[in-house]
Amino acid sequence: MCDIDFLIVIAAYVIPIYVANGCALLFGGGLPLDFNRKLFGKPILGKGKTFRGTFAGLFFGMLSVLGLELVMPKWFVADYWTFGMLLVIGALSGDIFASFLKRRFSLKRGHAIPFLDQLDFVIGSIVFTLQMRVPKIEEFLFIIVLTLFMHRFSNYIAYRIKIKEVPW
Repeated sequence: MCDIDFLIVIAAYVIPIYVANGCALLFGGGLPLDFNRKLFGKPILGKGKTFRGTFAGLFFGMLSVLGLELVMPKWFVADYWTFGMLLVIGALSGDIFASFLKRRFSLKRGHAIPFLDQLDFVIGSIVFTLQMRVPKIEEFLFIIVLTLFMHRFSNYIAYRIKIKEVPW
């Protein structure tokens, strides 16, 4: 595989999941997905996972998939629309599942758990798409390392512009 093919693969994965995850944060707020309900005395997901954020993540994530689907080569995956939809749903599901786990351990919103906080949406998206395409190890590792850096950078920016309460 030549270098441009590698970059196409990376873009095919990261653009939809970064857009979905970022827009969920950017447009979040409002009614929590768990309706402020509790499970065994603890919030199910917490106030950080909202309908508005989730729908915004889905909408803008799918919009990015639509744009990429027009240019994505068929050798990557035969049906990029379905693949991209699974990436977006997997990214949001991974993030929601991580919140569920954090609430089970009584961790407050914003409490940092190294690697879980940075990679939950990436792992979710890859798990959701494994039946369509298994990433090569070098693709997977590149996406992980890129995401660790991008997550730190984007969260710091979100903190500075006051859409996040913590810089991680």
